[in-house]
Amino acid sequence: MFVTFLSDFGLQDDFVGTCHGVIKRIAPDSQIIDVTHGIPPQQVLQGALVLASTLPYMPVGVHLAVVDPGVGSSRRPLALRDKEGRHFVGPDNGLLIPAADLAGIEAAHELANPEYALETISRTFHGRDLFSPAAAHLARGVSVEALGPPIAPDALVRLDIPQPEVGADRIAGTVLYVDAFGNIALNVTREHVAEVGIVPGTQVELELGGERFY
Repeated sequence: MFVTFLSDFGLQDDFVGTCHGVIKRIAPDSQIIDVTHGIPPQQVLQGALVLASTLPYMPVGVHLAVVDPGVGSSRRPLALRDKEGRHFVGPDNGLLIPAADLAGIEAAHELANPEYALETISRTFHGRDLFSPAAAHLARGVSVEALGPPIAPDALVRLDIPQPEVGADRIAGTVLYVDAFGNIALNVTREHVAEVGIVPGTQVELELGGERFY
């Protein structure tokens, strides 16, 4: 079974390697795909969008994502199953929802069964103590229902993704994030562009930060 892993942990510390170790001790036959650990610290929206945009290229499996500024608070730890049989593990802060919504959420459960967590759970490293063990047990074939009580999908935290303002001949969009190569992800889709009549070859004017580009 494949386990994909996305986080804001970076690579200079031992966080990613420790989570790998926890997963492999529980599910030694699992194959781990590191999607990225370069999400900027605590940038939940960017993590959610990257998880959703990369999911179609990943094998069906368990999708572990940890961008968790609320660790140690009352926010819930989650495991989800979508209608294609994928599982998602991470915090209930909106991080998992755009990806899980691609096929539709079939089941949502709070991680509350101590059998599927480490014996000691720290307040600051749920990626190691809760999320990695849960992902590993799911990879071994444990049902999501065994991990804890159900949660109504409409009770899950969802992110407020800004919508563009579309006029007759202009679009006011928002920069969602900028990747390491300088590529800018906007909240503007092809449908929005087509709505204002822009087709390939059309010259457009871009205003960004008070500057205009053609």
